[in-house]
Amino acid sequence: MKNVKIDGVISTIVTPFNADDSVNEEMLRNEVRYILDSEVDGICACGSTGEGHTLTIEESARICEIVVEEVKGKIPVVGGIIQNSTHQVIKYGKALKDVGVDALQITPVHYLFDPGIEGTINYFKELGEVLDMPIIIYNVVPWALIPIEVIEDLAELPHVIGIKQSAGEMHLLADLLIKVKGKITILAAIDDLHYPAFVMGVDGTLAAIPTVTPHLTVQLWKEVQNGNYEKALKLHETILPIWNAIKEPNMPSKLKEALRLQGRNVGKARKPIQPVTKEESEKIYEALKNAGLLAKSLS
Repeated sequence: MKNVKIDGVISTIVTPFNADDSVNEEMLRNEVRYILDSEVDGICACGSTGEGHTLTIEESARICEIVVEEVKGKIPVVGGIIQNSTHQVIKYGKALKDVGVDALQITPVHYLFDPGIEGTINYFKELGEVLDMPIIIYNVVPWALIPIEVIEDLAELPHVIGIKQSAGEMHLLADLLIKVKGKITILAAIDDLHYPAFVMGVDGTLAAIPTVTPHLTVQLWKEVQNGNYEKALKLHETILPIWNAIKEPNMPSKLKEALRLQGRNVGKARKPIQPVTKEESEKIYEALKNAGLLAKSLS
């Protein structure tokens, strides 16, 4: 499993919902095609951006199946699982494996009860052994953040190929690069700090902002890899106001509003997440306008 490499810019993808909260498959296919055209290195479905925490097994499997169909093997597809027990993750994992995803993105257990260090290690160990799939650990939950000492142990597991470091933890990211770079892939999901993360030497990103700015994020990644730091910094300064306009709270709705303003209709966020306010929409509009990303009918 360690020879499986998923790196570069991996874009997350939203889950379009109809008014009755059902999945709109046509919108999903259109969105996958748009993301593909930006030359990203991978797509992740059913993660936080895809409101994966709200999805049933059947919905998750169907969404991933559609993404796999549209991608046609051009780039890796990662299936997200946000659950709270080994039992549930195995059920989801088997369903996503059956539809052909290339790897799984899995959160640690994050509800009220902490399994402890041994429980966390055994969790990912058993998931790997039972599912026999490459696993990217999704280190996102602030109150269940996996510390560096445990990540070092997890990096030795044969099925763990990467870690997606989120939650604004730049200090942990710096430690990861010293302790486990070369053992597993390190993906930065610190959306407002991609520029410094790329310069520090991460293996790529798996994050929300490439969903909104796929072309710009791909360009930012390439400029850093080519040593064009001034160009990269300008791209960072273009992307940052967009992220500041869509980040929490109410991120699922604000992210979808950012896509709508680009002419990418993806429906609404799943209840009980509220629609964007007028003020939120105006802030997103201005950020997209300044970046030249508004739909032509709005610009």
